[in-house]
Amino acid sequence: MMTRSMRRTRRVLRPAGTGAAALLALSACSASSHSAGAASDTSGSASSKPSGTVTVFAAASLQESFTTLGKEFERQHSGTRVRFNFGGSDTLAASITSGAPADVFAAASPKTMATVTNAGDAAGTPATFVRNQLEIATLPGNPGKVASLRDLTKPGLKVVLCDRTVPCGAAAQKALDAAHLTLTPVSYEQDVKSALNKVELKEADAAVVYKTDVHTAGDKVEGVEFPESAKAVNDYPIALLKNSKNAGAAKAFIALVRSAEGQKVLGAAGFLKP
Repeated sequence: MMTRSMRRTRRVLRPAGTGAAALLALSACSASSHSAGAASDTSGSASSKPSGTVTVFAAASLQESFTTLGKEFERQHSGTRVRFNFGGSDTLAASITSGAPADVFAAASPKTMATVTNAGDAAGTPATFVRNQLEIATLPGNPGKVASLRDLTKPGLKVVLCDRTVPCGAAAQKALDAAHLTLTPVSYEQDVKSALNKVELKEADAAVVYKTDVHTAGDKVEGVEFPESAKAVNDYPIALLKNSKNAGAAKAFIALVRSAEGQKVLGAAGFLKP
């Protein structure tokens, strides 16, 4: 029998200007801490000044926090530009192994990163920089009265999942298996943002997504925690790519992500520490 705390439904409200506040915090301390952050990446070059464009392929769930970090990186390094390609980690990995030009890959699971490392397309060993946990996103007011993972199996409830080939879908399946539940969704989506969007547009009653996505959606959805999510926490690895055309700047961007400043932005978005 589930406890009251396990069955609670909570509204997740995103304070106005969260991303801007995190960016201001970065700016305030960047002068003294940027060098320390760069030093934390032992593969980087302390003597070279980053320049040019850095192309980052990153999991869709990283969109808001990485966009903030990209702006900060450009502010710290005049003349640089960070260009992002956000999407499902499996799709991004397939693009990289097919020769798509990129400097950095940030995946939502070690399995999708392994697609790149096994193909010999990563330079060095990927590093886990954050972790993420699942949550149920429901319509505002939770009209379906979803209070647990089991409630998603109610007849007539329209539920959306990420495809099992992408990290959020694989994690959702792991949580369902832990609860000994079988769930047939109305659709499988190719990334977590697409799954969440179905709820925001009221095309679905609920979706299993990441806590960070519920956080970002603000009052467009409500979040329902469930204990089985603890059995499906995803590690997020990041790596420099072997065919990078701008390795120096790519290493500097990775250093920012892994620095205290980068972790502060990611933590504000709801990510867990590695």
